[in-house]
Amino acid sequence: MSETTSGTPSTLRAINDRAALEVLLAQGPLTRSELASITGMSKPTASLLLSRLQESGLVVLEGIRQGRPGRTAEFYGVNPAAAHVAAVDVTAARIDVRVAELTGRVIGENRLRTPGRAAGDLVDRLRTAIGGACEPAGIDVAALNRVVIGVPGAVDPATGMLGFAAHLPGWRVPRLVETLTEGLGTRVEVENDVNLAAHAEQTSGVARGADSFALLWVADGIGMALVIGGRLHRGATGGAGEVGYLPVPGAPTAREVGRNANHGLQALTGGPAVHKILRAAGFRGTDSATAVRAAAEALGACLPTDRATVDDRTAFSDRAAFDDRAARAEDALREVAARVAVGLASVVAVVDPALFVLTGAVMHAGGEPLRSYVQTELHALVRARTRVVLSALSGQSVLEGALSLALRQTQDELFAATLP
Repeated sequence: MSETTSGTPSTLRAINDRAALEVLLAQGPLTRSELASITGMSKPTASLLLSRLQESGLVVLEGIRQGRPGRTAEFYGVNPAAAHVAAVDVTAARIDVRVAELTGRVIGENRLRTPGRAAGDLVDRLRTAIGGACEPAGIDVAALNRVVIGVPGAVDPATGMLGFAAHLPGWRVPRLVETLTEGLGTRVEVENDVNLAAHAEQTSGVARGADSFALLWVADGIGMALVIGGRLHRGATGGAGEVGYLPVPGAPTAREVGRNANHGLQALTGGPAVHKILRAAGFRGTDSATAVRAAAEALGACLPTDRATVDDRTAFSDRAAFDDRAARAEDALREVAARVAVGLASVVAVVDPALFVLTGAVMHAGGEPLRSYVQTELHALVRARTRVVLSALSGQSVLEGALSLALRQTQDELFAATLP
């Protein structure tokens, strides 16, 4: 028969400290009485706890709250200056940076062109990009507690090299994470950009609370993140979800055109392929997303106002009134959706997720019409009736995910610092 051992006083204090910090972060600032009421502590315990956390620098006195005549109450909050983190989103065109305090308040943003080829140049440009976001608050890059960098690729845990990122010159650096950590003078994590978008969806988006889901990113490139049992699945080399390389019917394979050529799902559904479909239908645009948006708008202009979705052609009350431009828009979007569904069907067969989240410039541009067509086409291919939803997050979900991850990890470290 097992016995339960009571925690030591120091362990109980650490547990109370962590609970109080979490409450202050979520609901603060609070008075001693409010904190005691929410956490279930006694008022004396809450007072001692707040004094201890003030001494540690994690909690600060926010001000005085006037109560009944002659009575005032001090209220406390998590010290925002106790830590600072940076989120970085790297593409082939630019580097976006966002810097925040421990409480999550953004204090600086910056954009810089993507780094060049040399390792030294990579570190220097990242320092410049991050430094520009730190400057408004007068913070040095080396003073940051953590930097999380999202890239369109994946670090191989065995080699430390960035893979699946031939379009990012200068990033194939030996011991990439260690090189950036040493060069920037602070802890650095490099994460796949689509994985970060999935983290944002899981914490504050349409996949919140979902135990199993897959996020598909469609823009110039194709990417996927897989969350299984509530945890991100990376694969042996970090390449899980690189579905752009997935062999699919109708697309050339690596054997036929070479590993570095356009092949697989990317050749069928990537930005250039989507742009070609839309151009053929008369929706040219400056890029794939612009052309898709023009088609979705043409289609939306003919939708009956009492229908929220466009599951099939019967959604239109009068097909004769469905003008030629809208008809071409519908056919083009259905073609894009059919190609996307082929890739999703393979994922259903292997992973069987409870939910697909669609995101990326092309999917946001297509909106509800494109989402609905993707779901219809997918359900025509597989037995499962997997839900397909469109992300409601902003176009900066990679930055949002990177910032959320950086904050959560930093908060975990600081809030657990008093554990024995």
